[in-house]
Amino acid sequence: MIRIMAVDHQFQVIPQAGLKDLSSPNVGWYWVDFDIPTDEEALMLDTHFHFHPLAIEDCYHLLQRPKLDHYETVNFLVLHAVNAVTLAAEEVDIFWGDNFIVTFHLSPSWEIDEAWSRVEQQEAIRLKGHAYAAYLVMDNMVDEYFPSVYQIEDQLNEIEIKGRSATNHLLMNEIFEIRTKLLKLRRTIVPMRDLLYRMVSSDKIDGIKEQLIYFTDIYDHLLKLSEIIEATRDMTADMRDSYVSLNSTRMNTIMKTLTVITTIFMPLTFIAGIYGMNFAYMPELTWHWGYFMILLVMFGIGFAMFLWFYRKGWFK
Repeated sequence: MIRIMAVDHQFQVIPQAGLKDLSSPNVGWYWVDFDIPTDEEALMLDTHFHFHPLAIEDCYHLLQRPKLDHYETVNFLVLHAVNAVTLAAEEVDIFWGDNFIVTFHLSPSWEIDEAWSRVEQQEAIRLKGHAYAAYLVMDNMVDEYFPSVYQIEDQLNEIEIKGRSATNHLLMNEIFEIRTKLLKLRRTIVPMRDLLYRMVSSDKIDGIKEQLIYFTDIYDHLLKLSEIIEATRDMTADMRDSYVSLNSTRMNTIMKTLTVITTIFMPLTFIAGIYGMNFAYMPELTWHWGYFMILLVMFGIGFAMFLWFYRKGWFK
């Protein structure tokens, strides 16, 4: 589907404008949205708008890194929205000219739908031009990053609360799952941050200087998101290291206890082994109290070694 919004010089929406009407002198600026276009509709990028072949090719090669390319009369932007459920990146492309923007996306985009509705209904927004319409789309995308990032922070807080009652195995699984989510978000947010930096520093994009304060605000949001993600990744790394260290300490304690028990039983096993050989000339075997005396000696050795290890602190 192709949606067309043409705005005249009085900042009113021209009703039922078509592609052929966009070149009319009465049009002040316009916005064309390729919303999950068919193959025939997508051809209009070349046959009608005559965009650069490399930019058109980039529209179909998913998923690319967010970027900004400057062509002769058009700037091409690759943006990433985030799926709130899967955290997967969804590409949105924008062709930005001197009096127009053309958006292209192969999946539904509520960010564009919401921005389209606001531009269509509010004259004050149309007054700010096509650059502000592009800002609305990008601002909606970046605002959608925050709930996903805050949700991960809430998960970490829950792990901290239940950390004492849960097993290390379950906690480690949750931590690695969170780190996977953070990696997905980082692959989207950091390139978007770099893209916004290039935009606010560029002199080649028409209309951006007039709306610079708005795009700078998006850049500030992306900086904040980047800092939150890095801090959260460091926190998960610390938690992972803490649980690994705790697990190693517990394992060392268990091994030390088993070693002490084994050491105590070594002389007892040695004695039992000697008197289990059943040689004929062993005088203790014929002694009436020999069995009870050997048990007493073995008990005394075991108890003495236990006290010695206990005083050495091996059971702590």
